[in-house]
Amino acid sequence: MLGGLWGIITTIVVGLILGVIGRMIAPGDQKIPMWLTIVVGIIAAFIGNWLAGVFGVRDTAGIDWIRHAFQVGAAIVGVIGAAAIYAKVKGGGHRTVT
Repeated sequence: MLGGLWGIITTIVVGLILGVIGRMIAPGDQKIPMWLTIVVGIIAAFIGNWLAGVFGVRDTAGIDWIRHAFQVGAAIVGVIGAAAIYAKVKGGGHRTVT
């Protein structure tokens, strides 16, 4: 039971870190809430792992820098996409009828 909880906590922390790094590197000002940053970071971790596997660099000796680069790249793209969608949803939700 504790292992499963630890895995969830680790996933959230990694997602937070990747999401924040993605927000810091992405150009412009991303006005998305922290929960969305975490979700984007979690998804970016999975996408980065998958891409590293596709390119055959998922498991390397020492620190997997290439895998982490894929994860950060996915986080940057994810943050940019999430910010655009979030702005459209938030901005598009307030219609005035004349």
